[in-house]
Amino acid sequence: MISALLIACWAGICAIDDIGTQILRRPLLIAPVVGLIMGDLQTSLYIGATLEVMWMGIGNVGAYSAPDIISGTAIGTALGIASGGAATAVALAVPTSLLAQQLLILYRSTITYLNPIADKIAESRDFSKVFRINYIPMLIAFLVRAVPTFLAVYFGAGAINTAVEALPDAIMDGLSVAGAIIPSVGIGLLMLMMIKKGELWMFLVAGFTLAVYLDLDVLPITLIALPIAFIYDLAVKQAPQSSEQSTTMDSSDEEEEYDL
Repeated sequence: MISALLIACWAGICAIDDIGTQILRRPLLIAPVVGLIMGDLQTSLYIGATLEVMWMGIGNVGAYSAPDIISGTAIGTALGIASGGAATAVALAVPTSLLAQQLLILYRSTITYLNPIADKIAESRDFSKVFRINYIPMLIAFLVRAVPTFLAVYFGAGAINTAVEALPDAIMDGLSVAGAIIPSVGIGLLMLMMIKKGELWMFLVAGFTLAVYLDLDVLPITLIALPIAFIYDLAVKQAPQSSEQSTTMDSSDEEEEYDL
């Protein structure tokens, strides 16, 4: 009971942060606190890292509401710790985040009705009331994450344990494979978003070669990549200047020829 309440409160605090500074909303920060509450920090760190990689490229774009990584991480981590690890956490986090996404869409559609009220208050120039009206969406955002999280953690742990124990080994093996594949898909989507130029894929090939065929760890690969990235950045920045200088020189030569 106490653990479920604390985890629900933590999810609600992260929800308020999500409409503000957006510092606490990532799985790497949500999961360890859940792990501390449940007394298994090591497993929570592993689950948080797995969910972070899986959801690294997810974000709200325009009117699109992304799956709710706050509810998914809090519930997935709590039930994953209670039921056996990262494979179960990933299997529970994905549908949970999709269900919470529908609640977020409803929440964001509802709070738009506060806009005309805020406009009327602003016309009266009582800006303290405009500030206080922000507490309403903050409270709703807290409840949208906290209540489902509490219900899932409080009523779901025992049921999840029973269900997991009843699952055949083939299904658990499938969940383990899915838990290993889904982060790779997240990394792939992130690379498609970040690597826009064709020549940048050569750096990916170089890093893959260093990691797989030369069996180097992350730190030496990073140290090798830093000077290469620095040189590439200098070359890209100086290339436009060189073209501008050549254009200026050509125009000056034409002027001299015209003077002659």
